[in-house]
Amino acid sequence: MRALLSAQPASGEVWVFAYGSLIWKPACDIVEQRIAVARGWHRSFCLGWDRRFRGTKERPGLMLALDRGGTCKGVVQLLQPDAVEANLGKLLRREMLTRPSPFPPRWVSAETTAGPLRAITFAIDRKSEAYVGGLSAEEVADVLATAVGHWGSMADYLHNTVKHLEGLAIKDRLLWQLQEMVAERIEVATSARQRDGWEVAVRLNRQNEHVAPKSPIKS
Repeated sequence: MRALLSAQPASGEVWVFAYGSLIWKPACDIVEQRIAVARGWHRSFCLGWDRRFRGTKERPGLMLALDRGGTCKGVVQLLQPDAVEANLGKLLRREMLTRPSPFPPRWVSAETTAGPLRAITFAIDRKSEAYVGGLSAEEVADVLATAVGHWGSMADYLHNTVKHLEGLAIKDRLLWQLQEMVAERIEVATSARQRDGWEVAVRLNRQNEHVAPKSPIKS
């Protein structure tokens, strides 16, 4: 926190650039929110592998982080001016579950309709062992369609992010593509489970038909 605040802009304002779950589940009190664009960064499911919160050892999950290159449209959230340290502390405790963090906080430039500003965000450290790069959209969709942990499923995480971006009139082409691909995979898996259940029921019924009825017990 001290390191971040030592680079605090001269305005004294502390903004946070949110691109994923912080949009629909802020970590602390905010007093203003604006649409913003961070250039030189893009959303990526490159933070892995999550074997606790939205995944397991057998089916680990992948979380969103900012990765270098491209452009990311999200929102900037202004921390309460008279409680910056308290709220920044909440944010850091939620996002930095391990140290060193695989996606440490940093200041980035963000463009808004009210003008440019500096904001704190969380970007992946490509040197971290938690960096998962080079996956195709199909491989990412396979993970998101099956990973579930005690915080919920990766499919819900993706859906919530897409839904809230859509509510802000923000469209991320990759996330929309992944949403369709994940929905298709879940539908196929659900149909297969229903078919398997029906086949099991049919087999049991046929077995029961060949079992001779028991004679009634005589008193």
